Amino acid sequence: MFQMAHSFRKLTAAALTAAVVLAPLAASAAEEPDLIFKKSTVWKFLTPDHKLATYAIDDPVVEGVSCHFTVPEKGGISGWIGVAEEVSDVSLSCRQVGPVTIRSKFEQGEEMFRQRRSLFFKKMQIVRGCDAKRNVLVYLVYSDKLVEGSPKNSTSTVPIMPWGDQAPVKCGDYLKD
Repeated sequence: MFQMAHSFRKLTAAALTAAVVLAPLAASAAEEPDLIFKKSTVWKFLTPDHKLATYAIDDPVVEGVSCHFTVPEKGGISGWIGVAEEVSDVSLSCRQVGPVTIRSKFEQGEEMFRQRRSLFFKKMQIVRGCDAKRNVLVYLVYSDKLVEGSPKNSTSTVPIMPWGDQAPVKCGDYLKD
């Protein structure tokens, strides 16, 4: 009886520790992209088709910049029940959609968005950097696995331009040292 109570306390402590550790990750990943549309690419009988899905997401640190990305989504039974490992192909396009305001300093290659692409091991990431010489924000999307990464990637750049009568900010002023 004592051993069972001790095991329960260890399990409860582990669950609380996991909640404390994972809560900031969940909060940072709370922003979900907006689905723009899906287009079927391979027809599947009685199960969902393979599709290309196009999403939009606003940069949470850089107001006035939005990115659109297209990812393949597997259909069939494994895609239907959510256990398919998605391929690493992804395209990315980012644009200035309003006056640019940078809310906080950021590091080169800082993660802007992350999405799980398999049940356990694969994730897609969009990271942000700054080409200070040209005053251009640089966005890179890539997929990685726990053990091995993927060379498949896409890059998009956003030159920071004046908007109306507002002078452009300098992204280099917001890089962490």
